[in-house]
Amino acid sequence: MMMTKATAAPAANSSPITEPLTIERLQSSVQQMWTWLENHSVEILIAAIAATLVYLGIIWLKGRARRFADNQADRRALPAIVGRTLARTGHIFALLVSIRLVSGFANVPTGLERIIGFLFTIAAVFQVAVWVREVILGLIERRAADSGHDGSETLGNAMTLIRILVTVALFAVALIVVLDNLGVNVTGLVAGLGIGGIAIGLAAQGIFEDLFAALAIIFDQPFKRGETIKFGTTTATVEKIGLKSTRLRALTGEQVIIANKQLLAMEITNAVRTDHRRSRFVLALTYQTPPEKLQALPRILQEIVERHDTTFVRAVFTAFNASSLDFQLDFDVAGNDPDSLFKARHGIGLDIVKRFAAEGIDFAYPTQTTFTAAPDGQMVMPYAPPASPAPAVP
Repeated sequence: MMMTKATAAPAANSSPITEPLTIERLQSSVQQMWTWLENHSVEILIAAIAATLVYLGIIWLKGRARRFADNQADRRALPAIVGRTLARTGHIFALLVSIRLVSGFANVPTGLERIIGFLFTIAAVFQVAVWVREVILGLIERRAADSGHDGSETLGNAMTLIRILVTVALFAVALIVVLDNLGVNVTGLVAGLGIGGIAIGLAAQGIFEDLFAALAIIFDQPFKRGETIKFGTTTATVEKIGLKSTRLRALTGEQVIIANKQLLAMEITNAVRTDHRRSRFVLALTYQTPPEKLQALPRILQEIVERHDTTFVRAVFTAFNASSLDFQLDFDVAGNDPDSLFKARHGIGLDIVKRFAAEGIDFAYPTQTTFTAAPDGQMVMPYAPPASPAPAVP
C-alpha cells in the first residue's frame, strides 16, 4: 500500500503563486491537468474557439474606437476622448478577459482557475489605470483648449510633467492593489509612500508652487500671451508664460521676469479685456459766471460728448474752490484701445473750449485780490485815485 505524505490545506486567501512549490504538488498538478485534458477535450475545444472569438471581438472594437477618435473633427471633444481611451486597451488584457469568460464552461481545475483569476486581476488593475490616465489627460487638454492655450509651448511642457505625475500616481495605486491580492501586507508600503511623498513635497515646495501657479494661469486664464496687464506699479505685455516664471515687456522697453507664484499673489489688471474706458474732465469756472450759465452747463457738456460717439455719464457741480467753481464731467469710450480714448478726449476738450468761448463762459485760473485799509479801518483803493481834470482857461 502506497503511503502519501499529508500536507496542510492552504489558507483560503493564499495564492498559488505564493505557496511553496514541491515535487509532490508539481506531480499532482500535472496529473490533474492531464486528467482534465482527457475528460473535457470537447469543452476545452469549444471554450478555445469562444475565447478566440471574444479576443478578436475586443481587438475589433479597439480598432473601431481608434478610427472613431481619429475621425473626430475636434480631438478634444468628449467622444474623441472616449474613443482614444478605449483604443488604449491592451492585447494581454483582451486575452485574459476572453480566457476568464470561458474558463467556467471548460471546467478548469481549481488551481488553474486561481492562476487565471490572479493574472486577470493584475491585467485588469493596470488596464483600468491606463484608461483613467487617458481620461484625465484628455479632460485636462480639453480644459486647456477651452482656455485658449491649446498648442502653446507652456501647455506642452506642463502636459509632459502632468503625464508623468498622473502615471506615477495611478500605477503606484495599481501596484498596491496587485500586491494586496498577492497577500502582501501593504500597510507599511502605503505609510512609506505617504512619508516619502511628504518629504519630496517639502523639498520641492517652491518648484511645485510655481508649477501650480503656471497651471492656474493656463487653465484659469487671468491673462494670455500678447495681452497687456498691470501689476503693482508695472504695466507690460505678456511675452511668454513658462513653468517657473512669466516674461513680460514693459511699455518702456525693458523685459520684466517675475515668478508665477509672485505674479498671481498680486492684483492684476488686464487692460486688453477692458469693456470700456472712463475719462474725466474737471472744469474750473470763474465766480463771475452767471447762475443761468451754470444751470445750463450739464446739457451743454452732454451735447458735446454725444457728438463724439461716446457715452455721457454725468456732469455735476462738485466744489467751491478758492478761485473757481468746479464742475466734473465723466464719459465712457467703448472698447479697450487707448488711442481711441485719447482721440475722444482731444476732440471733446477742443469742443468744450470752443463752446465756452461762444457762450461767454470763462475758465478760472489762480488769482488774488489785495485790499488796503486806512488807519481808521476804512477800505481804500490800493492805488492813488485819478487826478481831477484841470480847470479850463478863460
